[in-house]
Amino acid sequence: MSGMSERLPAWPLQLSDLFGWAEGGPPSVPGLHGIRIEENMTEGAYTLRAELPGIDPDHDVELTVAEGVLTLRAERRTELSDKHHTEFRYGTFARSVRLPAGARGDEATAEYKDGVLTVRIPVPEPKASTRTITVQRS
Repeated sequence: MSGMSERLPAWPLQLSDLFGWAEGGPPSVPGLHGIRIEENMTEGAYTLRAELPGIDPDHDVELTVAEGVLTLRAERRTELSDKHHTEFRYGTFARSVRLPAGARGDEATAEYKDGVLTVRIPVPEPKASTRTITVQRS
């Protein structure tokens, strides 16, 4: 018996597909996959870490900030060699997250290391200001 797993050609849906859906949800658009992320707020900054193994950040990653939303798009292209079996996901990956109030998207920085993209966006501490409003009688 070979080391390759046997696939049933009559079944278009494989058990591994169901496990993938459990992790990232069912695919809503053909070829569009989710990206796993971690988020946290520390030291006056919002930090997002995204799993992007096997992605070339110089050519295949696009980060945008618009109207308080950070959008991450990445693409993994299939290799030209024939494959008997693959569980890798190819195509476009996308994820959008709403940024915390006051986030300075124009000052965002990003770093890619060991298959993880880290995006850091400064979020200044809100200034506490209280104003008393006088209610007038009509």
